Amino acid sequence: MTQQGAALQTYNNELVKCIEELCSKREELNRQIRQEEDEKERLQHDVRVLSEKLSRVNESLARRLAARSALDRTIAETEAAYTKILESSQSLLSVLKQEAGNLSKATEPRRKEH
Repeated sequence: MTQQGAALQTYNNELVKCIEELCSKREELNRQIRQEEDEKERLQHDVRVLSEKLSRVNESLARRLAARSALDRTIAETEAAYTKILESSQSLLSVLKQEAGNLSKATEPRRKEH
């Protein structure tokens, strides 16, 4: 019976050793899980912060694009109006030169014809 007792004691010692190893592995796994959970929380926080920043940038960008579009329209309208002013000035100058020429002819002293 002592052999059986010794064998049982050996099995018991091995079983206790295996349980201790499993508990040690479990503790290490728990440590790794806590680390990854902490990292996950940090990353989720970073994602929230970056999402908020992205939202603000998108809003600002939309306002700036709208402002640029309004400026583009104003510039185009102003250039078109300026072109019309130039064309009108050109026409007015031409008419004035023509009228000045007509007036000059009308006010010239008549030449005596022989």
